Amino acid sequence: MPPMNETLTLQFDGGSRGNPGPAGIGVVVRAQDGTPLVTLGRFIGRATNNVAEYRALITAMQEAKKLGAKKILIKGDSELIIKQMKGEYRVKHPDMKTLYEEAQSLLSQFDHAKIEHNLRDKNTLADKLANLAMDRKTDVLEADDDAKPAAPADALPKPASAFLKVGEQFLCPNCGCTITLDKLPPDEFVRLKPFVCLCGERMKRLTPSSAGRGRG
Repeated sequence: MPPMNETLTLQFDGGSRGNPGPAGIGVVVRAQDGTPLVTLGRFIGRATNNVAEYRALITAMQEAKKLGAKKILIKGDSELIIKQMKGEYRVKHPDMKTLYEEAQSLLSQFDHAKIEHNLRDKNTLADKLANLAMDRKTDVLEADDDAKPAAPADALPKPASAFLKVGEQFLCPNCGCTITLDKLPPDEFVRLKPFVCLCGERMKRLTPSSAGRGRG
């Protein structure tokens, strides 16, 4: 448990499939060094996107209070919710107003609280949790933290030296001319630009048995 004099970062996301439709929320509470302390996805039944976003924000603050947090930094990718919480947009819908008031009440209970907009690509873990909760229609307590699977070795680009050799020949199937490699080309050339004849045709590699059949 981190010392509660540090600032915890609260990330939240909410979504609905149908708007209104089956909805879920995702909440991440991070220590000051970025370590996730709470990861929670929750299915909340039928709701709109905006209601789900508010429910996610409220849940994030509730989880931070359970940890004894005094200082929080809130980040969400809903511009509407962020601007309403900061007083830049008015809250008109009755359902939204009730949630807004609950969120403001919670916010006031922290010694220091800051709220800011978070770009969607910086909010991926909360988004994953919300979607998993909608998929499973139950609470989800973990998901990959923005992790990307490593590419398999055979999918990685190979250097030119892995498949080209000095002295190899390439034949133009259109005009019949050949080229012979006297040095290896840059890897970037091999990956992005195949050998092309002056006539515009892509050249084909000659097998050792067919080398020397070209006319020039």
